Amino acid sequence: MTDFETEKPLRKISEAFKELAATVNSQSAIVEVASFSRACSLVSPLFGCLGIAFKFAEMDYVAKVRDLADASKLIVTLDALLDRDMEQNTVRKAGSHSRNLLRVKRGLDMVKVLFEQIIVTEGNSLRDPASKAYAQVFAPHHGWAIRKAVAAGMYALPTKAQLLNKLNEDETSARIQMENYIAASAQVILYIDKLFLSRELGIDW
Repeated sequence: MTDFETEKPLRKISEAFKELAATVNSQSAIVEVASFSRACSLVSPLFGCLGIAFKFAEMDYVAKVRDLADASKLIVTLDALLDRDMEQNTVRKAGSHSRNLLRVKRGLDMVKVLFEQIIVTEGNSLRDPASKAYAQVFAPHHGWAIRKAVAAGMYALPTKAQLLNKLNEDETSARIQMENYIAASAQVILYIDKLFLSRELGIDW
């Protein structure tokens, strides 16, 4: 069995983001690229658990988290990462660290909305929660072809019970970890938004 099958990935995710949120709320409020990318890498398997509908998101997210992890060897903080790209005039360039940071943040936001919807949605189907999360976070940035492919993939989503089984959680424990992630990630997402907005870079590109 793999580590993912024997451990509690949801708990690891929520604990990592609680630590990031604590950093964001501390007096220094300086987030290191290494700790951020490490926490984000724990989220990657979640996209895989959702099946073909989110395969594009998994591949895109994993590649961009890896880029940030590589960047952490040279750049210490998220602030410095943005400032460096601004100096080099590469912020909006495809493949830039800043652009990848924005895409990773979008992935975190998608998972947050998905968890919010899972908690408030009755029944065993994930189609409604996943569709709402996709529509809110990703759809505005995707072309027709990707939106159509995702819509088709929604029919192959696991059930809520199957997802919880993959995550080694029951409904009660999963709800606690999801709520922890929702609260913590909201603060981290807001922090990243502020990094971009304070530099007048916008967050909708």
